[in-house]
Amino acid sequence: MTRRVVVTGMGAITPIGNSVEEFFNSVQAGTCGIDFINSFDTEGFQAKVAAQVKDFEPKNYMDAKDARRMDRFSQFAVAAAKDALEDSGIDLDRIDRDRFGVIVGSGIGSIGLIEKETKTLLEKGPKRINPLFIPMTITNMAAGNVAIQFGARGVCTNVVTACATGNNSIGEAFRSIKHGYADVMLAGGTEGAITPLGVAGFTALTALSTSSDPLRASIPFDKERDGFVMGEGAGILLLEEYEQAKARGAKIYAEVVGYGTTCDAYHITAPSPDGEGGARAMKLAMEEAEITAKDVSYINAHGTSTPTNDRTETAAVKLVMGEEAYRIPISSTKSMIGHLLGAAGAVEAVICIKAMEKSFIPATIGLKVPDEECDLDYVANVGRNAKLTYTMSNSLGFGGHNATLLFKNLNE
Repeated sequence: MTRRVVVTGMGAITPIGNSVEEFFNSVQAGTCGIDFINSFDTEGFQAKVAAQVKDFEPKNYMDAKDARRMDRFSQFAVAAAKDALEDSGIDLDRIDRDRFGVIVGSGIGSIGLIEKETKTLLEKGPKRINPLFIPMTITNMAAGNVAIQFGARGVCTNVVTACATGNNSIGEAFRSIKHGYADVMLAGGTEGAITPLGVAGFTALTALSTSSDPLRASIPFDKERDGFVMGEGAGILLLEEYEQAKARGAKIYAEVVGYGTTCDAYHITAPSPDGEGGARAMKLAMEEAEITAKDVSYINAHGTSTPTNDRTETAAVKLVMGEEAYRIPISSTKSMIGHLLGAAGAVEAVICIKAMEKSFIPATIGLKVPDEECDLDYVANVGRNAKLTYTMSNSLGFGGHNATLLFKNLNE
């Protein structure tokens, strides 16, 4: 027996808003959250822009002592989870905590603390290392801290699949409820890796944009794109078994109806040129949802603004959607918030769900120079009002990891 899974709460900490409402209002307005990095001195760095979270105060979401025992990526996760729970209206005292789980991933974890403590080790010696260095750094601590904060005693794990982390986390949580292992799940991704080592490392891969103009740095599908822009933040969904949600009178934002996950098995950073792996992930999600390309109302693309990704993802959409590929509106909201790495898919899931609620297709801002190899409808610069029934979110990560989510609008 399989069960239906719905979204009843959402939380988001992003470069263009620290609540779901503020965030999606900014998405509708086409706000660009990219600017020059101010968290460290970028002298000597080729990449000087990023999409940083602004005005984030951990004390607004958790006890100050608890916050000091968490690194930035864990703080973001706890904050977004708190908002998702409050948004859902669920009474945690009335649920079985043993069937309340957490799957929250981070692509990198605490690279900033690793930098800091390495400096301490080299300059002051091993006895001066922070006693909490390890538990603050490891990637599973976002999920662990969320579970501790809210008393989730069911499955608690993290997925680390690079840029596909957020989608895989939500997809695996969906399956946990669908197949009867849990009733309620907090799921999503978080990242806080805008640090000297993070920026230098991705630059060494030639993955980051070196544009000196924040408005021309993250420009997915534009012929002049030259790399992605690092972002940070978190997105968390509260997933719930449908009958339970209905019985308690919950507001149901959407139903999770499909999840596809595949591997290119091709290269550690480059996607398979024909897009076959990404296409299979989309196909699997549609098969689980029992829909065809004709039913898809909107695709939130991975759309990183790297020359290879955008070309390959375009090929993947054509491969699986056929002629419908030219009808389906596609946009990359990374044009506004940069690439949140392990949090990207989770924040973009929030966008897909709000897009259905608000009957609004977000734009790919900054798209000025057409690319003949990217010839689909990318909703250039200005969003559109439209009724949406099924929205799809793609995430394609280093290592060839592909993950696609499909959401259904139950409120038409």
